[in-house]
Amino acid sequence: MLTPQIPVAKEGFPFIGYTAFGTLVLALLGLPVATAISFIITTFVLCFFRDPERLVPERSDALVSPADGKVIHVEKVQENPFIEGQVTKVSIFMNVFNVHVNRIPFNGKVEKVLYKPGKFYSADSAKGGLENEYCATVITTPQGKTLAFVQIAGLIARRIVCWLEPGDEVTRGSRFGLIRFGSRVDLYLPVETDILIKEGDTVRAGETILGYLQ
Repeated sequence: MLTPQIPVAKEGFPFIGYTAFGTLVLALLGLPVATAISFIITTFVLCFFRDPERLVPERSDALVSPADGKVIHVEKVQENPFIEGQVTKVSIFMNVFNVHVNRIPFNGKVEKVLYKPGKFYSADSAKGGLENEYCATVITTPQGKTLAFVQIAGLIARRIVCWLEPGDEVTRGSRFGLIRFGSRVDLYLPVETDILIKEGDTVRAGETILGYLQ
């Protein structure tokens, strides 16, 4: 059974509070046009930080999506900064209308969390994947598999939030962070993973099965 919670990420409270307060001030000043614009902005910010509950698949070998959005790449890569050897890379792009709370793709233990400052190109571009600011988490599953999920900042996103630390035991589908205002999450998976999704698919964090770990 899901544990009910406030359906808004706590990181959004200051932004929602500021915009709501601004709307109230403009209304008290008798500025209807400005009030309406401010109200729309407040509504957008509230929607951006929404944090709905999700039904996590029960199958033990299911790998779930870490992010809401569109799959923009599914490919095998020979080298990467996070896991040794050939891996399957899956990239998910989140636009400003997607839920931006990120979730753990598989049970395991956090081995390392790597943060790298960088640029802020569009997150769905090749440059964005290579040069943007990121925060990468590497975990080892109970079966001894290693995988990585990488939060990548975007053109508008200027803040990556990750609550994980090395040594943490993590559970598939649980929340681990978010990225503000448009971004991307890349997954680096064992090459033998049975991938179900393809480029162009729409996925939901914590619910959509990307594939099965072999």
